[in-house]
Formats: sequence, structure tokens, C-alpha cells
Amino acid sequence: MDFDDTTDGELTGGEATTSGTPVRQIAVFLQNQVGTLLSIVKLLNRNHVVVLGISVQDSIDVTIVRMVVSDPDTVESLFMEKGIAYSTTDLLVVELQPGTDEKGLAECLQALLIAETNIHFIYPVLSRPNDRPALAMHVEDTEFGREVLGNNGFRVLLQEDLSR
Repeated sequence: MDFDDTTDGELTGGEATTSGTPVRQIAVFLQNQVGTLLSIVKLLNRNHVVVLGISVQDSIDVTIVRMVVSDPDTVESLFMEKGIAYSTTDLLVVELQPGTDEKGLAECLQALLIAETNIHFIYPVLSRPNDRPALAMHVEDTEFGREVLGNNGFRVLLQEDLSR
């Protein structure tokens, strides 16, 4: 079902980020016990790592916590040292401009739809770079998604943009 009443898929303006380190998500697999997430966040805080975005998917046996952090290298080292199971993946973090007809959520999703690329998951970033909301998203091809969004005028943030 099509919820869009427009036919023009072209978006203009904005600025695409072209060089730097892609944002890397850390996914940690936690036992479904009270206080486990807090323990992880405190561990990161003690090591001067800030959680910039977070998504929690809970099931009966395990909880998957997806995080965008200020220093993914430090987190990987900590988790290896502590024996905490985790995985990493590159994400797109796209900056939105709320309150406008251009460069908002609908236009971002429209650009990816026109390009026929799938979004596997999406969640908001807690930190607001440039005082604008941002979304972390995993798409089937990160480089292609970056190109699509950049060509449609969206600013795709890099790790350096988030870790200032």
C-alpha cells in the first residue's frame, strides 16, 4: 500500500559526508536479568565511553542491545577482555531536519524505497549532532545506502561526527 501522494522522488539540498570512519554498531548479547544493561552502561562510563544511541530487543532467554558509542574500539577491547559476547556492524547514521517538508523521516525512507534497498533495523540516536535528530539504520548495503542518501541531499554522519 502506498502512503505517499507525491510522485517526485528527487530531493535537493543538504550535504553528504564523503570521507572518514563509518559508524560502527556494537551489539551485545546479555542474559535476561535485572540490572545487566545497567552493568554494561556503567562499565562503558567508567572507561569514558558514551552511549550515543541504543536499541534493546528482549526475548525470553537473551536480550540483544544494539549501541552506537563514542569509542567503538575501546568497547571492543573491553568486551574481549571481560569475555562479553558481542558483534559489530557498520551503520548509516543520517541527520534529519524536523519540521520541514524536506529531509525528514518520510523523505529519507522514500529515497531508500526508490533505490529499492531494504532497511533491516532503525533506531534514534540519543546524541543530537548539530542539534538535529539522527537515525541509526542498518541497510542491506551500507555503501549503496550512503550514496543514495547523500545523492538525495541527506547528511550521513561518520564516527568522527559523533565522537567529537
